[in-house]
Amino acid sequence: MSVVLPPSAAPRSAYPQEVLPGPVRERLLRLARTATPVAAYLYDVPTAADRARELRTALPDWAAVHYAVKANSFPGVVHGLAPHVDGFEVASSAELALALDALHTAAASRGTGGSGGPPPVVAAGPAKSVPVLTALVRARVEAINAESLLELHRISRIATEEGTTARVTLRVNPAAVPVTGSLHMGGEPSQFGIAEPDVAEVLREARRLPGLDLTGFHLHAASNNLDAESQAAYLRWCVRWSTATAAEHRIELRHIDVGGGIGVAFEDEPPFDTARFGELIGDAEPPPGARVILEPGRFLVADCGWYAAEVTDVKRSYGRWFAVLRGGINHFQLPTSWEIVHNAAVLPVEHWAERCPRPTATDTRVTVVGELCTPEDTLLREVHMDRIRAGDLVVFPRAGAYGWEFAMHAFLGHPPAERLLL
Repeated sequence: MSVVLPPSAAPRSAYPQEVLPGPVRERLLRLARTATPVAAYLYDVPTAADRARELRTALPDWAAVHYAVKANSFPGVVHGLAPHVDGFEVASSAELALALDALHTAAASRGTGGSGGPPPVVAAGPAKSVPVLTALVRARVEAINAESLLELHRISRIATEEGTTARVTLRVNPAAVPVTGSLHMGGEPSQFGIAEPDVAEVLREARRLPGLDLTGFHLHAASNNLDAESQAAYLRWCVRWSTATAAEHRIELRHIDVGGGIGVAFEDEPPFDTARFGELIGDAEPPPGARVILEPGRFLVADCGWYAAEVTDVKRSYGRWFAVLRGGINHFQLPTSWEIVHNAAVLPVEHWAERCPRPTATDTRVTVVGELCTPEDTLLREVHMDRIRAGDLVVFPRAGAYGWEFAMHAFLGHPPAERLLL
C-alpha cells in the first residue's frame, strides 16, 4: 500500500523561532504552562484585514472582493473580515448563516442597517442539496452559481414555490484555461460547472424556466496562482467571454465571477503582486451595470494563522529522528493532502515537570509526525533542527487557511485543536 507523505524538506532547516511574532510566542508559552498539552490554532484578524485592504485598494471600482468562507470559517475571523470585504462566498447552509450574521453585525456597527439590496453573498459548490438551495433562495442572495441544468430546475421550482425570483449565474468549465496554478478545476473533465460546449443549450433551457433571473457567469478554473500577469490575463478573458456570451444569448450581464485563484508564496517563491495585478486589469472594465467578483480565500487568511502542537516524544528509529506531536493530520492535514513542504519553527519550552529524562534531538534531521495510528500522519519530513525536545512546541506559520476546516477531526477520537483569537 502506497502512503501519501509530504515531500522531504531536506536540506532545509526549520524556521528560527524569530519568524513567530512576539505576541504569538507569548501566547503559546502561556498555554504551555497549563496542564493540558498544547494543540491550538492562533488567528490574528488584523493580519487578514490588512491583506483584504491591500487587495481591495489595488482593484478598480468595478471589481468586488468576496471572501471564500471555506478557507477559514472561525466566526472571529469571518466577523473580523466583514468590514474589509465586499461580501462572502459560501458553499453550505452553515456558511450562509455565518456570512449573513457577519454582514448584519458589520452593518449594525456602522449604523447603516444594511443597503436594502440583496445580501452580498454568492454560493458555489457542485452538489447543492435542495435544503441548501432553499436556504439560498429564501435569503435572496446576490447570486447562486448553478452547476448543472438539474440545479437550475431545482432553483426554479423552489423560487416559484417561495413566490420569489432567484438571482442565478451559470458556472462554466472553460474549454481552455489561460492561467497557471497548482489546482485546476477547468479546462478538463470535472464535476465543476457546465462544460463550455454545452453552455448554449443550457442557457436556452434556463431562459424558459420561471423564477430565475440570469445575471451572468462564474468561471473559476484554477487556484494558487502566484503570477499577477497570467491572473490578470485570465480576468480579462473572463470579461470578454462573458460579455460576448451574454450578448449572444440576450442576457443582461450584471455579474462576472472569476473565483479566487490568487496564490500564497512559500519559502523563496515570489509573492503575488497585487499592485501589478490591479494595474493590468485597469482597462478591462465590464459593460455598464456589470461588475467582476473575486473570491479569494487562502490569499486573505493564510498568513493570519499559526498551528502549534506540543512535542509529546522525541525518538530515534533505525538512525532517523522523529518528533511526535499532540496533533497531526487530525488537526492540520494540508501538508500531507497537498504533498507540500510546510515548514515550521521550534518554540523552546524550558519548563519540564516530568520526573524522567527529557528526550532531545540535536543538530540533525527530524521528521515531525502526529498522534494517529497511521504513517500518513506526517507533517514535515527530514527538516534540519538545531534542537528539539519533548515538551517544546512545533509551530506552523501560514496555517490560517484550510487548516482546522480541512482536518480529520474524528479519526481516533482525540480532542480537536483549540481555535483562539490572538
